[in-house]
Amino acid sequence: MKRSAATAAVPAMAFNAQARNAEGAAQRNQPGKPPNILIVIADQFRWDCVGAYGLNPMGVTPNLDSIARRGAAFQNAVTNQPWCSPSRACLFTGQYGTRNGVWELGPGLRTDATTLATVLRSQGYTTNYIGKWHLAPHTANSPEVDPLGSNGLGYVPPRYRGGFLDLWQAANVLELTTHPYEGNLWDADGKVIHYEGTYRVDYLTQLAVKFLKQKHEKPFLLVVSQLEPHEQNDADRPVPPKKYAGKYVNPFVPQDLKALPGMWQELLPDYYGGIKAIDDSVGVLLKTLSEQGLSEDTIVVMLSDHGNHFLTRTYAEWKCTPHDSSIHIPLLVQGPGFDGSGMIPDVVSMVDISPSLLDAAGVKIPDSMQGRSFMPVLRSPEGRRSWRQEAFIQFAESAIGRALRTDKWTYCAIDPNKDGMAAPNSSTYQEYQAYDLQTDPHQLINLVGRRETGNWDDFSNRSDLDELRERLKSRIVEAGEDKPVVTQVEGRLEVVPGQSDPTVNPPPYGLYR
Repeated sequence: MKRSAATAAVPAMAFNAQARNAEGAAQRNQPGKPPNILIVIADQFRWDCVGAYGLNPMGVTPNLDSIARRGAAFQNAVTNQPWCSPSRACLFTGQYGTRNGVWELGPGLRTDATTLATVLRSQGYTTNYIGKWHLAPHTANSPEVDPLGSNGLGYVPPRYRGGFLDLWQAANVLELTTHPYEGNLWDADGKVIHYEGTYRVDYLTQLAVKFLKQKHEKPFLLVVSQLEPHEQNDADRPVPPKKYAGKYVNPFVPQDLKALPGMWQELLPDYYGGIKAIDDSVGVLLKTLSEQGLSEDTIVVMLSDHGNHFLTRTYAEWKCTPHDSSIHIPLLVQGPGFDGSGMIPDVVSMVDISPSLLDAAGVKIPDSMQGRSFMPVLRSPEGRRSWRQEAFIQFAESAIGRALRTDKWTYCAIDPNKDGMAAPNSSTYQEYQAYDLQTDPHQLINLVGRRETGNWDDFSNRSDLDELRERLKSRIVEAGEDKPVVTQVEGRLEVVPGQSDPTVNPPPYGLYR
């Protein structure tokens, strides 16, 4: 059986995907002692920038690579909604956007939401948050935007914190309340925390180090949510630390970008500078954990909310599409239950992360979470055999869309008659994109409606697409939506009566490749 290129791309260094933990944990923490959990969230960080995955020779992630060597590196982790707030809501609630209510920017989590933080706090954990939140209601598009806290951009009242009720040093929309070298956060009581002269990533890291050096009577959940390498909104470009400005000129270009027009030529050098800053931060946090004697008792998770296609897939946004450049995220985990796991080729998604961390901590997973724990995949061959190798994707903004990402295919359907922000879902979709990841890992050849011969009735991969279409409809229902109509069409190539050659239908809205 052929493996997909994404699965096959394992570096020569000694990462063994079969180096599993048959008993369920390579290095258990002390019996009966719950593990601490540290989650580092980067923003718009492409998975293939991590050197451990074997696809990028830039060498900018030595600390992330060390997590992969010690713990688990998930090769096919995807977000279920490639957009800032919706992705974070999927992470913390274990629910899809149409269930948790955060399918776009602005509405915020429900005040009664069950989250990773609320569950752990009920089990005696402290729940602590530093950095970008983006899950409280806000009106960032209001003409009266006030970066000092009104309209929900800055201070987050306790009811909107998703259960993070201990240390709070954050801003709801960090990209609008800060700049790379100055800005404002807010503490739990609404007091402004101003920084100036220190790079944003480094300042948030300093806050996290201060927390880790405190005496902890209880197990803790700490989230450090960075903005980099996301672009600075009012500059419309990533801004690296000064020490890395200009360092990565003429960098390695990922293959999916190289073939397409976009903004990568201009922005990749500074983007790599932001990647390096995130890796430096992780290195500081790992060193602090070791110095404080916390390393063996702490699960460390590094991930991103989504990727970055650098405007190669839409002309209006950096992510909101079903392509791997948008949905494929780094997911690296070390600590109790994960150490020694190696490369994990299985398809996992954002809604699976909170259930998995609860499972690893020995905490019951609430029924509200739609994701599944992937810990059985790490614990036994049977767990891996029974794992469903697909993820369900909902996306908005570029189109109202639904997609499946399996170990072999990306399959997407959209509503071509509505704007991507018109509604959270649709009752009618049509096939729009299908990519064979075994033969086209960079997703450059859309197989929807593609004809391989001169016979217009001869469609390639039709049986595969029929199966994917039925699977997609099932997953839409499973996610809590009504069963839709998903139409099979001839794709963007439509035969017009009286013409021997097909004409090209214009793409809907922003989604065009």
